[in-house]
Amino acid sequence: MPSAPVLDIPYSPTTGPLLAVRDLTVEYATPRGSVGAVDNVSFDVAAGEFLGIVGESGCGKSTLLFAIAQLLSPPAGITAGSVTFKGRNLVGMTDKQLGAVRWREMSVVMQSAMNAFNPVKTIGSQFRDVLRAHDTKDDIAKRSQEVMRLVGIDPVHLGSYPHQLSGGMRQRAMIAMALLFTPDLVIMDEPTSALDVVAQRSLMVQTKELQRELGFAIIFVTHDMSLVSHFSDRLIVMYGGQMAEAGATRKVFDTPAHPYSKGLLEAFPSIRGPRVPLLGIPGSPPDLASPPPGCRFAPRCPSVMPSCTQIEPPLYNVDEVLVRCLLHAEEGALHG
Repeated sequence: MPSAPVLDIPYSPTTGPLLAVRDLTVEYATPRGSVGAVDNVSFDVAAGEFLGIVGESGCGKSTLLFAIAQLLSPPAGITAGSVTFKGRNLVGMTDKQLGAVRWREMSVVMQSAMNAFNPVKTIGSQFRDVLRAHDTKDDIAKRSQEVMRLVGIDPVHLGSYPHQLSGGMRQRAMIAMALLFTPDLVIMDEPTSALDVVAQRSLMVQTKELQRELGFAIIFVTHDMSLVSHFSDRLIVMYGGQMAEAGATRKVFDTPAHPYSKGLLEAFPSIRGPRVPLLGIPGSPPDLASPPPGCRFAPRCPSVMPSCTQIEPPLYNVDEVLVRCLLHAEEGALHG
């Protein structure tokens, strides 16, 4: 398999990118054989950047995040590629080596805080466990109170159990835990999926304010296109385990280049402009145990050409947006 193109994100030439994912491939071992959940994905994340990753269920978003954080468990495993964080390749590190990186330099906010928190321990006791695990010299009570105030929660709730908090408060408490050591990168796996629209907006505004204040980078996975449209700097659209389109968020939203990106945008309502009917994408995502030949989106694509079912498209650079589509073979330059 040829080396995957890299999503170029501006960064300091003296320090390099904060995170560099190169040719990352993740497979699941199943009775039917290997299932490629992430296929040869490459991108960079700059310090202080907000990178959004979107796509349907099963496109590989969460698997990609777990691979970056080295949280995969059998039957999943990284079969190729590297994840270089601050100059160190995390792939192949021992648990002890990874333990020195997690929480202090890179933290993860899980999809459901109710499941991520221990239900029989208070929020404060779980904060203490994290701080003690890293032999912190800080005043544990003081630091716990500081991060709770950062996310707008009264420190009195350090004595609360997870079920005693609302959904929005639990997610903010999860973000507070992720910020205990002020890491350089926070990975967020659909943290707003269980919240109502008002709570989602409040959580995202607060997260963006914390990012501006503390300077950490964010990788944010979601199904909600409207969220990433307002808060992310750059966007990756995943389909069938591959990167279908990537570029500046505003450019992808204003002029989507891939038919799949257009389909996603037509499937959610806009609060501005004329009324237009909402359209779904026909068909189902590909079976990654036996993906279709050629372009993986071809069986569902309204713009499919005969060559699409025979040729696997590379990524083309079209006006600083990377797009995996043969429609742009003539106007775009091969990237990588």
